[in-house]
Amino acid sequence: MGKYVQAQRRGKSPIFKAHTRTRKGAVKLRALDYAEKHGYIRGVIKEILHDPGRGAPVAKIQFRNAYRFQRDNELMVCTEGMYEGQFIYCGKKATLSVGNVLPLSAMPEGTVVCNVETRQGDRGTIARTSGTYAIVVTHDEDKGTTRLRMPSGGKKTVASDVRAQIGIVAGGGRTDKPLLKAGAAYHKYAVKRNCWPKIRGVAKNPVEHPFGGGNHQHIGKPSTVNRERPAGRKVGLIAARRTGRLRGKKVVE
Repeated sequence: MGKYVQAQRRGKSPIFKAHTRTRKGAVKLRALDYAEKHGYIRGVIKEILHDPGRGAPVAKIQFRNAYRFQRDNELMVCTEGMYEGQFIYCGKKATLSVGNVLPLSAMPEGTVVCNVETRQGDRGTIARTSGTYAIVVTHDEDKGTTRLRMPSGGKKTVASDVRAQIGIVAGGGRTDKPLLKAGAAYHKYAVKRNCWPKIRGVAKNPVEHPFGGGNHQHIGKPSTVNRERPAGRKVGLIAARRTGRLRGKKVVE
């Protein structure tokens, strides 16, 4: 009888949870309200913060509450060119400038955006990591949809009333500098979660992984595996439609 493989332990063991103690909070757009749907609301950037475990800086933006005598603090993705004390405008009638939040329908084709919603009111899910952005390709006014070019190069169609931040996420070029030593990688992943170092299956013993053991490091069986296999055996290329090197060039519409 072998051990539980690491993929099984990830599901139930608490040691693989995200390390969230030092994080600043959830980074989202404002909750969609009347002011954003029909006009705009002004906020001011109070502080630009580093969020441990996140490559991009985070902006702490303060808005006046429309219903109570208080101020609301929101954490938003920081775009290139933002600075402390800058005014940020959110809403349908906001101006087209870096850092502002508008619905896609109010943006011309070719606009560079980030922190885009997938559905109206979900407060931003697309293009949020450092240095990434999406581009508004076309608007289909009959269907009420907008086509975006994603950071991956693929295309995605979303509703035109979803909101997005204008600009490129700050902190770009982070991956250009090599980590150089194991200590740098250790600290990088220590604030994220327990996912480093990654040990290959063939380097393990037979009790620890289906690909382990043998006098040479080899898998010894097909690396593709059925979707329905039990958890301890479901490692490798799970339910792969195809395997091998991608040949030919990728065509982007």
